[in-house]
Amino acid sequence: MIVAFGDSLTAGVGTDKSSSYPSVLARLSGLEVVNAGISGETTNEGVVRLPKVIDRHNPSLLILLEGGNDILRNRNYEKIERNLDHMIQFALERDIQVVLIGVPEKSLFSDSAPFYSELAEKYDLAFEPSLVADLMRSPSKKSDSIHFNKEGYADMAEGIYTLLSKNGALE
Repeated sequence: MIVAFGDSLTAGVGTDKSSSYPSVLARLSGLEVVNAGISGETTNEGVVRLPKVIDRHNPSLLILLEGGNDILRNRNYEKIERNLDHMIQFALERDIQVVLIGVPEKSLFSDSAPFYSELAEKYDLAFEPSLVADLMRSPSKKSDSIHFNKEGYADMAEGIYTLLSKNGALE
């Protein structure tokens, strides 16, 4: 089982639940993918919620896409990184594979905030640094200034599916 953990981009805000990236990923992979996305969640809230989600679902794989709301609210990057680090450690200590999806900074041409790649390197995680940023720069893939539409979430699911396949996470 896979748990997709995150904020509105995981929940699928901007489209219906069946078009969220976890739902599309489940169809692509043939695996059970739990959508554990909460719109508006910050990493402060996510670090508290994650243990309950893990205990409830006991996944073998965690897709972590958090930090967008922190970045939008100009939160301290060190605090965001520390919260993500705690979430990653929590999962790894329970032998759960972690895939990290980077969130861009608040600049039009930005890729993931630098701490995402640092965490991916620190824990040797499968990491997607540019998927969200690339989709953010594609107005035809968005339902509003922040969220994706059905096509955007489908592209996101396909990108994550490719990442999982290349890293042996679907075997």
